[in-house]
Amino acid sequence: MVETKKAIKGGEFLIRETQANEIFIPEEFNEEQNMIKQQCKDFLAKEVFPRLDEIDSMKDPKLMPSILDKAGELGLLGTSVPVEYGGFGMDFNTTMLVAEAIGAGHSVAVAVSAHTGIGTLPILYYGNEEQKKKYIPKLATGEWKAAYCLTEPDSGSDANSGKTKAKLSADGKHYIINGQKMWITNGGFADVYVVFAKIDNDKNLSAFIVERSFGGITMNEEEKKMGIKGSSTRQIFFNDCKVPVENMLSERENGFKIAVNILNIGRIKLGIAALGGSKMAITKAIQYSKERKQFGVPISTFGAIKSKIADVVTKIYASESAHYRASQNIDDAYNAFVAGGMDSGKARLKALEEFAIECAILKVHGSEVLDLSVDEGVQIYGGMGFSAEGPMDRAYRDARINRIFEGTNEINRLLTIDMLLKRAMKGTLDLMTPAMAVQKELTSIPDFGASDDTAVFAREKKVLSNLKKAGLMVSGAAVQKFMMKLSDEQEVLMHLADMLIEGYVAESVLLRVEKLIGLKGEQACAIQKDMAMIYLHEAVEKATSAGKQAIYAFAEGDELRLMLLGLKRFTKIEPFNLKEARRRVANYALEKGEYPF
Repeated sequence: MVETKKAIKGGEFLIRETQANEIFIPEEFNEEQNMIKQQCKDFLAKEVFPRLDEIDSMKDPKLMPSILDKAGELGLLGTSVPVEYGGFGMDFNTTMLVAEAIGAGHSVAVAVSAHTGIGTLPILYYGNEEQKKKYIPKLATGEWKAAYCLTEPDSGSDANSGKTKAKLSADGKHYIINGQKMWITNGGFADVYVVFAKIDNDKNLSAFIVERSFGGITMNEEEKKMGIKGSSTRQIFFNDCKVPVENMLSERENGFKIAVNILNIGRIKLGIAALGGSKMAITKAIQYSKERKQFGVPISTFGAIKSKIADVVTKIYASESAHYRASQNIDDAYNAFVAGGMDSGKARLKALEEFAIECAILKVHGSEVLDLSVDEGVQIYGGMGFSAEGPMDRAYRDARINRIFEGTNEINRLLTIDMLLKRAMKGTLDLMTPAMAVQKELTSIPDFGASDDTAVFAREKKVLSNLKKAGLMVSGAAVQKFMMKLSDEQEVLMHLADMLIEGYVAESVLLRVEKLIGLKGEQACAIQKDMAMIYLHEAVEKATSAGKQAIYAFAEGDELRLMLLGLKRFTKIEPFNLKEARRRVANYALEKGEYPF
């Protein structure tokens, strides 16, 4: 267990200083966990990578299900499932490690993720005992494949506006479902569908477990997509589909809550899976840069190439730090809820709900790091990057969906601020006291007193503290300005979200490196320290830009000048030679010949 002084609440990172000994870092994974990760990598190397073209061609509709069968035989589909239902009952952090490793598997990663996540977990967490005993063991082994049917032609992010209907039969034994679902991953071969529909004129969705064998299910041909071409994606039609009443999942009208809570899991798992893809992309780019020669030397010797490599490696490392920090927080919250007598399934959902803000942040960050990784991968490969003969073509196309999956990044940015403000309004998160303190500090004389700069990252932590104050200052002013209409100011909310995201990730990487230095010593962690500094400087720059744009959107006159002065004051950072730090990071990665951490 991670040592803690008091369990942190979701979103509390903004108003509380976290200590390095409170967080989990990936270097702490034990031998067994690392062996599980290696097993996933071996599975991809043997079953997936040699067949990528064949998988993407979709000529054999049985190929993807057969690959899932092999994943099931290895136990990779049952990592989240408790032992009593035929799974391995791994903690959340270990399932994140599995998701990261499988994340490098292109279309297979999507199929596995949809099956183990949104396909299986609604039944595991919301099903009654009979439903769990019937479905979960077969889903855990892969004997049955699962899909999740939420999206419709006119309802995507606005999921609760779905038009699919369920009506109780005259004899009261079945719900008759009629409607259309689209973009259904694994739709072409799934045996079990979690289907969302409204009963009669209900305001909210209900959820149902629907077996393909129930009949009344037809589907369009496979969608032609930009990327993840090997992933089965179908439109599915329910035409008088008879579903036994005992197959309603949870209670009537609880479907929307199920969808929202399951998406919390999907978001953080998508973020970490994206990092698995990022590591593979930059590893291939590093190796190619050492082989490709121009002007008589490998292109890896050029500063411009080194800068790209260092930038990607640094952002992956920082994002990974934030992901495993949050997933351990989720595990710790789960353990606390269970110790307090809560049912295991409810405790898992409650823990994920507690850290829903962090899940949204990480979905955005992980997917955007992947986009950077594949984009720079194409650039480093040059002409070969644009060729379908090289690996970056598929990587580039497959990456793009991740900013749309599990709620678009725009929606997740808006959700981040919305959830934070709602918690403040409910009193579960005291944002008002620190926000008022920041307002008071704005009109006071800056403290130029001496501080203890001898501790690791002492100055940098002061920068981080001020970065949080900048976020509180701009957010507080925006709330005062717009009041209840703030939700209409999406541009401003997006800027506030970016300030929050950068602060969380910058803090995560600093704490990771600080903890690592405590374990290994400063000399052994010189490259990691470089990355923490590089990321912090970039985070300050991004937060400053986002803060300015937000302020420009609603302040004027003296208020504008005062807020810009405050932003300048709260985003000060000591100069640091980023070019040399990037060169050191790149040289280390080039020496190792891969993403090296």
